[in-house]
Amino acid sequence: MFGMSFTEILVIAIIAILFLGPEKLPDAMVQVAKFFRSLKKAIYGAKEALDQEIKIQELKESAMNYKDKIKNSVEEIEKEADLQTIKDLPSKLDSIEDILADEPAEDSSKPKKKSTKENRDV
Repeated sequence: MFGMSFTEILVIAIIAILFLGPEKLPDAMVQVAKFFRSLKKAIYGAKEALDQEIKIQELKESAMNYKDKIKNSVEEIEKEADLQTIKDLPSKLDSIEDILADEPAEDSSKPKKKSTKENRDV
């Protein structure tokens, strides 16, 4: 117990009997037992809190790693999407040029005819 041998415990018990006397010794032993029990609970609670903090820290690190991976993936996808848009631009421009070439050009030198209603108002 606590790294003490039987003889050391016996010496401590004899000294306790001499100092406290046989009347107060049982109460003192109860108080010592309560103290060691509360000390043991406090140490266990501190150990559990430390273990929990370590787990939380590990989870935070894992979450940050996943966040970085997702961020990098999103950036790569955005770059690829931008590249694809740039690659598609010539074909879109060609299709616009084809549409414009198919439409007859308006002759801006000819005056527009006014409708008969507009002629009456003038």
